[in-house]
Amino acid sequence: MTSLVRHVTIDCADAYALGSWWASALDAKLADDDFPGDPEALLESPGANLLFIQVPEGKAGKNRVHLDLQPQDRTRDEEVERLLGLGATLFEDHRNPDGTGWATLKDPEGNEFCVERSKAERAATA
Repeated sequence: MTSLVRHVTIDCADAYALGSWWASALDAKLADDDFPGDPEALLESPGANLLFIQVPEGKAGKNRVHLDLQPQDRTRDEEVERLLGLGATLFEDHRNPDGTGWATLKDPEGNEFCVERSKAERAATA
């Protein structure tokens, strides 16, 4: 084996604030040594570790890499509503009347991410 992905790194204006938002979204927690005002924050999660790095420039254009979330204990639509309640915004809705598709949301700093169907939803339409 040559390499493993250690983190997915996200540039942002406020590492602690955005990391805290994602911690709520993923029911995870920031590293114990992360505090408000820190230039970076690490979110340790069973799916993937996310590293938030404060940068001076704002987001410009579409993400070249984004996260795809798959709900584990609720439906895609329930997860979309939960994330909207946490402060995400709906960017593009690719959900179809037959239950397939996904929703593209933006986090509080405007980074796009997608919410896919749960494993149970995929099995029901297979």
